[in-house]
Amino acid sequence: MVRNLFEPVLRHLLKKEFTIITGARQTGKSTLIKQLNEHCRKEGIPSIFLNLENKNVLAHLNESPFNLFAYLPVTEDRIVVFMDEIQYLKDPSNFLKLLYDEQAGKIKIVATGSSAFYLDGSFKDSLAGRKKIFWLRTCSFDEYLLLREMPDLLNDVVRIRSNPDAKSVYIDLLRQEWETYMLYGGYPAVITEPDNQEKIERLAEIRDSYLKRDVLEAGVQNETSFYYLFRVLAGQSGNLLNSNELSATLRVKHETIMSYLAILRKCFHIALVRPFYRNLRKELTKMPKVYLLDTGLQNSLLNNFQPLTFRIDKGMIWETLYYKLLCEKHGTDDILFWRTTDGNEVDFVMPYLEKPYAVEIKYDGALIKSAKYKKFEDTYPDIPLSFGWLQPFDEDFFRKF
Repeated sequence: MVRNLFEPVLRHLLKKEFTIITGARQTGKSTLIKQLNEHCRKEGIPSIFLNLENKNVLAHLNESPFNLFAYLPVTEDRIVVFMDEIQYLKDPSNFLKLLYDEQAGKIKIVATGSSAFYLDGSFKDSLAGRKKIFWLRTCSFDEYLLLREMPDLLNDVVRIRSNPDAKSVYIDLLRQEWETYMLYGGYPAVITEPDNQEKIERLAEIRDSYLKRDVLEAGVQNETSFYYLFRVLAGQSGNLLNSNELSATLRVKHETIMSYLAILRKCFHIALVRPFYRNLRKELTKMPKVYLLDTGLQNSLLNNFQPLTFRIDKGMIWETLYYKLLCEKHGTDDILFWRTTDGNEVDFVMPYLEKPYAVEIKYDGALIKSAKYKKFEDTYPDIPLSFGWLQPFDEDFFRKF
């Protein structure tokens, strides 16, 4: 199976800019560039794959960026160089900058790297105009169905989306798979594990082993406080982020909390959503909301994999997943929320899209009271408001996104 990101990255191979693929650990970045390398080979495009976990290759490239040419095939054509785990280089930003400035006509680098690379303050400045970043998220539901080897269900979802009158004989099975997706999330290794207990154990490994690598590479001093913060955020996904309150709760300095939040964002575990105001300055200064970026990891941090029907936090899990769905469609920057001091609120507002809209999220559609949102509709008549619910689950569910 190829990920949805495959085609956009493939098209970018023609561009002069270097390609950077980012995302949380275990989302499939290495697999993606191996597939791209194989595609190049089949199409006769000169390419090479280098894994920088190979200590010999790493040592040689650390001596000089131009030692890269010792590994390249002899050809007059431009060569695509796929580099996995580029953060292991001593100075990856400078490595890419030098090669781009002097050899961009001869090579095209497609690189993956962990959070340590993107925490490097020089990355943004030194590579400005020289790279395009692609974010590989955990799997979408469509990708989930492919990994689960359920092409018939995926074809039915595509048919439903394209036909407003379509009905499905598989709707109960689709609901079952959707709830499994909500519980265990979108990490590829979790999706392909058939046993639910094994899914839980794989998520625990991601939560503990791979998160620990993020902690080490980011230079976190107090691993316990960092982990407790992440657990607290897992139980507050969709809520306002009060860093002073978190500091008092965890008995950690405010500066440390802010540092940990920055690391969790750079490691692609959480995202912050700004409030919507017509005054842009207020958007940037008012308190944001926080969301986790995978519900499986969220449930692992909460140590709760009970069926959603029996959970008091099912609304939070649904809102968290809906945010992920919006990110897949629009990216993170265009998603805001609206909230007034007297308690009026709309979960998601996308005011800067070509066709602006807003969405209020409810687990149970029967609980929606449209009159509650009259103030938003009166204040922003140019931003249509709709509702996103999970129950009742029918074909219209798949036409919402």
